[in-house]
Amino acid sequence: MSTTTESSTAVRSPQPAPPAAADRAAGVSPRRAARVAGVGYLVIYVLAVLANFGVRNRLVVDGDASATAANIAENLGLFRLGLVAFLAVFLVDLVIALALHVALRRVHHDLSMLAAWSRLAYTVMLGAGLVFFAQVPVMLGGAYPDALGAATDAQVMLAVRSFDAAWLIGLAVFGLHLVLVAALLLRSGYAPRVLAALLALAGVAYLADTVAHLVLPDYGAVASVMLAVVALPSMVGEGWFGLWLLRTRRLPA
Repeated sequence: MSTTTESSTAVRSPQPAPPAAADRAAGVSPRRAARVAGVGYLVIYVLAVLANFGVRNRLVVDGDASATAANIAENLGLFRLGLVAFLAVFLVDLVIALALHVALRRVHHDLSMLAAWSRLAYTVMLGAGLVFFAQVPVMLGGAYPDALGAATDAQVMLAVRSFDAAWLIGLAVFGLHLVLVAALLLRSGYAPRVLAALLALAGVAYLADTVAHLVLPDYGAVASVMLAVVALPSMVGEGWFGLWLLRTRRLPA
């Protein structure tokens, strides 16, 4: 009697759906998710160049708080454009984190989830940094003179540096994200091994640059070297990865 009941129960028990069926049920295939992530990479590349090089680096003068405050005050419209661009990067990165997880979760679900969480952690740090950045127009515009008073050049520079510090810490965990993605690509065999190696190298470079900022008493002495160490593998590796995501047919459709 009990044997029959147990057997009947076993037959009626739902079985977990295979990965392909789960993807179809969710309406998103790994290849489609990869396309979404690839488009996201192209979008944030354009936005990051605009926000970082076209706005931040153009207006902020390292070591000169007065010049920095004056530049931003004279170009508040441009500064606000940079804020919007950084905000868009923040939002698009959320989509990329999920899309990469969907694209690579069949390779190793837990590792893919950790890669997604690490990218989300980086994105949160960028968003936290934007809170400081967004206060600069308020200080210079005197929107709340009774509460804030006249902003000093040092206050403006402190807000900018606080944004830089939050982003810098975030880039360390972004480096971890790239290393995890590289490990997933190597494990899958979908992508060229050279691409995975470049992503891993870029990830280590981001981590090393953050540590160098924190421990070196005179980071400026090695700033140009560290810029090359980070920029070369990251630009080539991440650019290649974005194009690979858009064009690959190795992932399941």
